[in-house]
Amino acid sequence: MKFLKRSLRILLFLVVLVFVSVWLYSKTYKPNYSGELELKNISKEVTVYFDDIGVPHINAENQKDAYVALGYLHAQDRLWQMELIRRLAAGRLSEIFGKKLIRTDKFFSGLGIEEASTKTILNLEKNSENYKMVVAYLNGINQYIAEGKTPIEYTLVGVEKENFTIKDMYNVFGYMAFSFAIAHKTDPILTEVKEKLGKAYFNELIGVENKNLTLIKNEINEEIKGDLAREMHRLFEGLPISPFIGSNSWVIGADKTKNGKVIFANDPHISFAQPSVWYQAHIKTPNYELYGFHLALVPFPLLGHNKDYAYGLTMFENDDVDFYIEEENPENANQYKTEVGFVDYDLVKKRIKVKDEQDVVYTIKVGRHGPIMNDIIDHLDDERPIAMQWIYTKLENKILDVAYEISHAKNLSDFKNGASKLHAPGLNMMYGDAKNNIAWFASGKLYKYRDSLYTKTYLNGASGEDEILEYLDFKDNPQSINPAVNYVYSANNQPDSIVGMLYPGYYLNEDRAKRIVSFLEPKNDWTKNDVAKMINDVTSPNAPIVAANLIKSINVSEFSVSKKKAISILGDWKGNFEKHEVGPVIYNRLVYEFQKNTFADELGKGYNQFVNTPFVEKVLPVQAKRNQSIWWDNVTTKDKIETKQEIVTSSFKKAFSFLENQLGENVDNWTWDRVISVEYKHAVGEVPALRKYFNVGPFVTTGGDQVINNQIYNIDSTGYYKVKAGPSTRRIVDFSDVDNSLAIIPTGQSGRVFSKHYKDQAKKYLNGEFVKMKINQSEIEKSENILIFKPTKGN
Repeated sequence: MKFLKRSLRILLFLVVLVFVSVWLYSKTYKPNYSGELELKNISKEVTVYFDDIGVPHINAENQKDAYVALGYLHAQDRLWQMELIRRLAAGRLSEIFGKKLIRTDKFFSGLGIEEASTKTILNLEKNSENYKMVVAYLNGINQYIAEGKTPIEYTLVGVEKENFTIKDMYNVFGYMAFSFAIAHKTDPILTEVKEKLGKAYFNELIGVENKNLTLIKNEINEEIKGDLAREMHRLFEGLPISPFIGSNSWVIGADKTKNGKVIFANDPHISFAQPSVWYQAHIKTPNYELYGFHLALVPFPLLGHNKDYAYGLTMFENDDVDFYIEEENPENANQYKTEVGFVDYDLVKKRIKVKDEQDVVYTIKVGRHGPIMNDIIDHLDDERPIAMQWIYTKLENKILDVAYEISHAKNLSDFKNGASKLHAPGLNMMYGDAKNNIAWFASGKLYKYRDSLYTKTYLNGASGEDEILEYLDFKDNPQSINPAVNYVYSANNQPDSIVGMLYPGYYLNEDRAKRIVSFLEPKNDWTKNDVAKMINDVTSPNAPIVAANLIKSINVSEFSVSKKKAISILGDWKGNFEKHEVGPVIYNRLVYEFQKNTFADELGKGYNQFVNTPFVEKVLPVQAKRNQSIWWDNVTTKDKIETKQEIVTSSFKKAFSFLENQLGENVDNWTWDRVISVEYKHAVGEVPALRKYFNVGPFVTTGGDQVINNQIYNIDSTGYYKVKAGPSTRRIVDFSDVDNSLAIIPTGQSGRVFSKHYKDQAKKYLNGEFVKMKINQSEIEKSENILIFKPTKGN
């Protein structure tokens, strides 16, 4: 008994000790939002006002001081995020997470990002203003590393902090550029369709690219001067950092708004993670002001506004990655064939450090088209050498100039000049200003091949016939300045023409674009509140059309009352993805079964990759409308050719049976909120014991795939829709009331788990609410939390 009592006392003591330790850690190791700190390399005092969502409003006498402070503050809230993204881009995740990430490291280290960064840095103009600001920002980060409180993640995974360099910054740009690309998920599967199934199957698929298009129109007017597929999927599914995916933006001209001023809206779609991808900061000096949204390790915001102009971005989705089949010398595998004979590969030796394991050493062969993918992707089931040509590593990189110039523009012309310097990734640069200019620029270096070449399959690397013939001038890029319709927009959809052709790309289906145009076109009295409602819209214009085309082919003659009710609900559904709706549940499951019955028999192992590409979303509405298709001949039933009616009826029966087992016999209870959820995952939240502390959620959410409030998920066998991506922020800037511009992010401003701003925006975001982006100085100065940076004595 005494032993038991003593044991209980010891156990109680340990529990209290752990509790007290965690409590002390939470009090000690959280961001510092008030007080005074000394900071090196600033010339004068910098005052930082933290608002009620943790956004720093940095008041400095000059920009250099402001960027030192920004670096320190950004690191204070997001150092672990910075650590992960620099390691991902350089292939260094295995150092901290072990051998399970060797494949990811091998892939990213082999893309040539680091080599491109090194080359670019050698050519930087060291006396330029943007370079000086970058150095100041990095200096602030590294001061925090030396003097600030270490985030708990470093302790949990057992890694030491290291100073950040400008190379780390450029590596982040490289990761961002690659994560925009779609070719690596689409081209390999289309190549297999062409090579293994034949032209009939292939041509039917690619024929959808010129159908059901809502085209963005080019229109340039004067400025108002008033002064491989599966492995790629596997690699990206395991990333602890958010890849970029899609986006919406629209800018409404003064003549279409109630108050006669431009209204700007933007919501970039990015994979969800914790912390959120964007870090907000407001810089104010005597000669500069901007409220910006920053990527980790990037000092100049890609989204921003002040009282004069607002800008943002969506993904262009142009094709800037091409794959080539090389022909190697049978007598020397380190040579490949060109039109002038065999030439040597460059052989690049790589080393990956692995936690608690021996280093992994391997060699990459690099030719004129880029690295040989067989060397960097394990389990690539193709003996042919496949090279990846990527415009980002092929051409001169001015992306730092782009970020600096668009965030320091004085007018539309300055902004356009900055946008014109972008070579990759392709971005739609959206612009609106207080002088009533609106504009859209599709930025990125575009190029031409020979007319008959289809670039979404593997190209011939040896002949010289499949090479880039010409790079286009920026004046030929799609763009629209002050168009007659009084609005510009982008939803990753196809531009109408580029030098007289539909430019190849991986543009997303027309759903969001069509819905945006249906809102903007008829209305001429837009307000900020109207735009806030629109940006949260969850209705698909095309899903009911797809459903109706499928319903037409269902044989209901022997259906039960419940089955007929399900068909009736689907037939009456207006495409709304609200929580209480039954239609989206039936629709998504029917689509799953229909696509499986249509494509799985021919595609085999490649099916799962195919149905989770943006390409299949363009295929679906066309396929649902067809009366005949080669894909409906089930190759496993050799003595019979299936009809559309058989395929669709069978698909519905399977969908109904599944939903009945999953959600019960009462069709009215099959509501959307029972199957859709979102969880914002932290890298260490994958450890079960830490999940509830570091992850945010899971939550029931609203919205659906390819509605304006875009909630992106896989349609798979589970029947549950776990949202993996969506609006990374929603922003609205009304130039009739700039001081009250609105924004929201999915979780919170801080990446520090003990900060009160770790997840304080999560519920508001899910409810479609907003918080104010404060730029009114008198309001800012009422902040309760004020941090003052003082120059170090003798600085």
